[in-house]
Amino acid sequence: MPLHPSPLRILGNGARLDVKEAEAALVEHYPRLVRLAYLTLPPTLGRHRRVLAAHAAVQRALHGGVSTAPGPVEGSIPAPRAAGSVGDGGGPQSPVYAAVRLRVVRSALAYDARPRWWPARLPAPAALRPSMPVVRGLRLFPRAGGIDEFNLDRVVAEVPGPARAALGLLLLESLPEDRTRALLAEAGAADPSEAVRAAGEVAGSDHDRVRTLLRSPEFDPCTVQTRPSDLLRRRNRRRAMTAVAVLLVLVGGPALAPDIWTDDSRPLDAAPRAIVTGGTLDPVALARTPAGQWADTSRVDFSAWSPRGSRTDDEALLARALGAWARPPADAVVTRAPGTPDVPPAQSPRLLFAGALGSEAVVLFHDGGVRVVRYAEPLSGGGAPALDFARADDADVTTAAAVVVSRSGGAARFLLAPWIAESATRDLLTPDSPARPLAVDKDGVTAEVSGPASGGCRSWPVMQLRSSEEIVEKHAFLVTDLGDLSPVHLTHTPKPGSGGPARQPREATGTDALTGWARTACSLQDLRGSGVRAVNHWQFAEQPLPGTRTSAGWVCTRADTWRGQGRVLVQFVPPAASPTAPAELVADRRNSALCSRFGQHVVAGTRWKSPTGAWYVLAAGSRAVAGIEVAGPVRGVARGQTLAVPAQRDAAFRVIARLRDGGTMPAVR
Repeated sequence: MPLHPSPLRILGNGARLDVKEAEAALVEHYPRLVRLAYLTLPPTLGRHRRVLAAHAAVQRALHGGVSTAPGPVEGSIPAPRAAGSVGDGGGPQSPVYAAVRLRVVRSALAYDARPRWWPARLPAPAALRPSMPVVRGLRLFPRAGGIDEFNLDRVVAEVPGPARAALGLLLLESLPEDRTRALLAEAGAADPSEAVRAAGEVAGSDHDRVRTLLRSPEFDPCTVQTRPSDLLRRRNRRRAMTAVAVLLVLVGGPALAPDIWTDDSRPLDAAPRAIVTGGTLDPVALARTPAGQWADTSRVDFSAWSPRGSRTDDEALLARALGAWARPPADAVVTRAPGTPDVPPAQSPRLLFAGALGSEAVVLFHDGGVRVVRYAEPLSGGGAPALDFARADDADVTTAAAVVVSRSGGAARFLLAPWIAESATRDLLTPDSPARPLAVDKDGVTAEVSGPASGGCRSWPVMQLRSSEEIVEKHAFLVTDLGDLSPVHLTHTPKPGSGGPARQPREATGTDALTGWARTACSLQDLRGSGVRAVNHWQFAEQPLPGTRTSAGWVCTRADTWRGQGRVLVQFVPPAASPTAPAELVADRRNSALCSRFGQHVVAGTRWKSPTGAWYVLAAGSRAVAGIEVAGPVRGVARGQTLAVPAQRDAAFRVIARLRDGGTMPAVR
């Protein structure tokens, strides 16, 4: 985009800005300005258009007059000056750079601007957005980062534009809060104070960590990858345009005659299809996501799935599936996960899959809101159709990674998300065994995956999936089938002192995670069919055992459901001869916030028999615990996170923890 010189402008304190100084500042700090613009721009543009718009916003900073900026930057570290820079005003602390930065922020915020009469829930109309460069035949994307960068991008996408700009100004530009508010006000933000507050919530307490993530390639639109656009769609579009041109030439006269049919003589086939079939239940009106959109969207969930399967154009099958959803036949087998409504769709659903699997024709829909719906009918014979409803609200790259498409004899086949690059299976009860490749057909449907063996817990199969590096680098994760349409995401929180951040779940693919899950996997049996979204294995304490040279672990297994409720299983993991010996269940709490970010403190107690035959009351708490007291027939006090007190075998006891902030907490039971 060309850069046009602008006239001289007055910048505070009587200083005059020459366009050459502004251009020098822009060229010298171009990468940091483009990164700030990219962060501020609305993620709804998609990554390709955000890259183009970020460069346009920075280059547009020299168009027209450069307005007054709110003073020099405080607390910034000057960047090295480029060779050949003009004057001394181009550093990051200078009024020249501040003026250019103001223009960049204002231009980026303009992409979120909307008329006052425009509904707030709808994105800004494209016609009112600033223009951006056009690149034909290629798609541009910043390099994908790790799962931390991916998760931060999702969080940033949920806050408004001024908050995104504030985050960049606070962490990337090192502006203090008062100057950030002043700059946002100058840039036209409606509520700068609220924007700074929202940015503070995103940054949390670890500003250095978030700053490092924002400086990663995930948020760098100057270092991009390219790939071709949808070649097939471009070819079809050219063919369609040619056909339309020929049609207009051949039948242009009759086609333009408005009264060729009267209201009384118009054939039924010419009536709007939505009127005939009922609007949202019209197969033609189904939402269909273009292939490849998952790589260019901030919403990596079911809305990014393109339709797959051999019968996506079978309108008769799709009509039967939609009709059964709206009014299930009397003989239909209908199942729904807890808390999932089975009402008809309020808008045209999104088609995810339609095809033949074994002896069934299967259709998968996403209603655009909170549900995934599966319809199945026999390919031959008079069997009854089946309808399955499951929750899918706030799904993400892991919880929208797969959906069950068929079940047979205790095994299931899954339709994988289009961003899944590799798939394998492994057994949680054999943590040392390598993962085995899982076959996937051209439509993304896996081979059969066995479920847990019935009548015991001799194995626990899981799928190990890896996301495409187009959206996140080196990201493998585990999911397991607990009887619902969506498999359950399994995570792991490292034990204290292992180097992992406090209460930050990680993917359960490492050696420590697999070893930990081997002792607690069988507890997943109690969660089957309960609408579970994810389960985290958190070893919150490690306790030396009295009279031995060994130690035991304390684990909180938290299951979060799609409807928001959680269930907590606290387990005691003593040494055992087998690496898969089941842990001892200490407490089972339903509808609890324990062991989540809203309930980060936990303490529990149990009885334990030593190898010498002596009995003890053991108790342990999470890292916020400063001391533990046992009351009742058994008494004892200990500093720190663990306690061991000799006791009778059946002695009653009550455990109370003292927290570092001075509060107290009873043991979970």
